[in-house]
Amino acid sequence: MTTFPMTPVGVVHGPAEDPSGDRGWGDVDSVVEVDEKFGERPFEGLDGFSHVELVFVFDEVEERADYREPQRPLGRRDMPAIGIFADRGPVRPNRLGHSACEIVAVEGRRLTVRGLDAVDGTPVLDIKPAMPAFLPEHVEQPEWAQRLMESYFDG
Repeated sequence: MTTFPMTPVGVVHGPAEDPSGDRGWGDVDSVVEVDEKFGERPFEGLDGFSHVELVFVFDEVEERADYREPQRPLGRRDMPAIGIFADRGPVRPNRLGHSACEIVAVEGRRLTVRGLDAVDGTPVLDIKPAMPAFLPEHVEQPEWAQRLMESYFDG
């Protein structure tokens, strides 16, 4: 397979420091500070959007050596064993994370967001405005996924 290098566009500054913490992200405000190479107005035009989508790297977790066997999400015995591409956890190929977050404030190269499930120092690879046209109209998920996420954002 082809490989390619990536350079972060910025970094997360936030209160969460433990990458194993997986609950209560809904009220967490974090600042994404982008590199100065993007100038002082990289978020110009973002003011009309309510949310952004962030792609980041789970840089503090180890990638699994073998993904062939399905695993239980978060190791919970009440969850079914699922394949790697049915899981959104951080221990995954390429350790990529993706979150849709509410925009709280924009100031120069700093974007304050709410609900970003990434710890302080996390490298951010890309930031895009969230647009309803790119979202599916009807999204379904199994019952176990609903149970898994019950307290993820509420804490």
